[in-house]
Amino acid sequence: MKNDSLVLTKQRETVLKVIQESEDHLTATDVFDAARELLPGISFATVYNSLNYLKKERLIGEIKFGADATLYDRKMTRHDHAICNSCGKLVDLEVPLPNGLLEEACRRAKFGAAMIEVTLRGLCDECNRKEN
Repeated sequence: MKNDSLVLTKQRETVLKVIQESEDHLTATDVFDAARELLPGISFATVYNSLNYLKKERLIGEIKFGADATLYDRKMTRHDHAICNSCGKLVDLEVPLPNGLLEEACRRAKFGAAMIEVTLRGLCDECNRKEN
């Protein structure tokens, strides 16, 4: 839930603007490069700290793929992703979940999950055409 009394610094506003205006899922480096165009003096540490702050305040989403791969997302509602195994392209998609799927998955895994995300892995159209 967004905090209405939240006051963002110029640096955090810039980072938030970069993410909200992007159609893509961005790495911290992508955000830094775009933020530096808007605010030339911004440091990578400031961008990184801003990303953590904005994520904590639920103004941006974070998608983690393993220990070293993190992307930032402007879309905060529940949604799923498709990832290309060849080029790494990440696409948003919305897959309606059958009633009871989360509960059944939790029961089978003996895990107290709060949400479920679907990730499709394979080849995007472009990479698929290259291979055929």
